[in-house]
Amino acid sequence: MTLYLIRHAQSANNLLYDRTGSNIGRVEDPELTSLGIEQARILADYVAEHNGGEFRFTHLYSSLMVRAVATATAVARSCNLRVVAWPEVHEWMGIYLEDEQTGELIGRPGKSRSYFEKHYPDLLLPDSLNEHGWWNRPAEIEIEWKLRAAEFLAELRGRHGNGEDRVAVVTHGGFYHEVLSALTGGSGTNNANMPDRVWFTMHNTGITRIDFRPTHTAVIYHNRLEHLPPELAS
Repeated sequence: MTLYLIRHAQSANNLLYDRTGSNIGRVEDPELTSLGIEQARILADYVAEHNGGEFRFTHLYSSLMVRAVATATAVARSCNLRVVAWPEVHEWMGIYLEDEQTGELIGRPGKSRSYFEKHYPDLLLPDSLNEHGWWNRPAEIEIEWKLRAAEFLAELRGRHGNGEDRVAVVTHGGFYHEVLSALTGGSGTNNANMPDRVWFTMHNTGITRIDFRPTHTAVIYHNRLEHLPPELAS
């Protein structure tokens, strides 16, 4: 199996943080910015151009966060694939807002089935998704997102094993870091030989390829961004 992890294009919250260095004013489930829409278009064109060579995706998954779905939809249309929702590949903490007075993280519902059917009719949704949204629980804590990354890898192997599937997953920067940490046997925490926390950076629409082989797992490349002009990178 070959796995391609792709980070979503720039979202409104990404832009907010880039401009202010703060999360004050963030929204619970941001859409793509105008730059993000352009990034997703360029990514889709790039994947389509190389879909008979490097990529040749057989499966395409996305989280249910809008920025990931929008990015995956652009890729799907360029490659004549259908996006399948994989809710568990969402970003750290899930769908939430922060009370700016108290700092409390308040879980929010997430988008409903009818929202996705209206805006992303080609997205294959889980049967469990209804009109009450897909999140509807408190903000996730660190131990939960670390466990989720490990469970994702186990589920991935269960679905696609050691065969020839070429699987693309549109996901998020924080979750990507946890998946890479789980794969490399680390937790992102300090040790005597590595005094600083290690962070696996992924730019918007960056691509990482990981080959799962019978004897080992190989990271072929990480955060590939050659499809974007430097001035459009974020």
